Amino acid sequence: MMVEQLLSKIGIGISSIELGVIDTYLPLSQKQHDELSAGLRTLGLELLEDKKNILIEKVKNVIIDMIHHSEELPQENYSVFISEKMGYDYAYISGIFSEVKGITIQQFIILHKIERVKELLLYNEQTLTEIAYMMHYSSVAHLSNQFKKTTGLTPTFYKRIKRRREQNLENL
Repeated sequence: MMVEQLLSKIGIGISSIELGVIDTYLPLSQKQHDELSAGLRTLGLELLEDKKNILIEKVKNVIIDMIHHSEELPQENYSVFISEKMGYDYAYISGIFSEVKGITIQQFIILHKIERVKELLLYNEQTLTEIAYMMHYSSVAHLSNQFKKTTGLTPTFYKRIKRRREQNLENL
């Protein structure tokens, strides 16, 4: 809504607006472009014009949506899922992603899966086995190994730290 208000204030007519993408009726004048760029910075956002950066942001949004906001992860390979969602060959997307972000798409996915596992561990509603199944790990051991490699902690120790914090708060 804040972006829509900014666009309206500057006098930019939009045909559609989605997360990270704005389609305008007419090309922007240099003055509108500068005002939009400055206005977005005040909102803590930035204007992405480089096609590679735009593609990367879309890929990141697809991955984040897939891991954090979906009821369940897709059954097909992530590469197929991302490629279909983006409408590009996975090798092309992967090459640009690695070039711009300095990590592979697979590493980005792992980081977000581990963040999601942390959330699930903190809610304490599922067992580690259920979480491993839900996050499409082949086994609890695989999840535990990846968790430890990423965080330096085992999932069990991570949960124990949370319990200790809660106990310390209760004892205050």
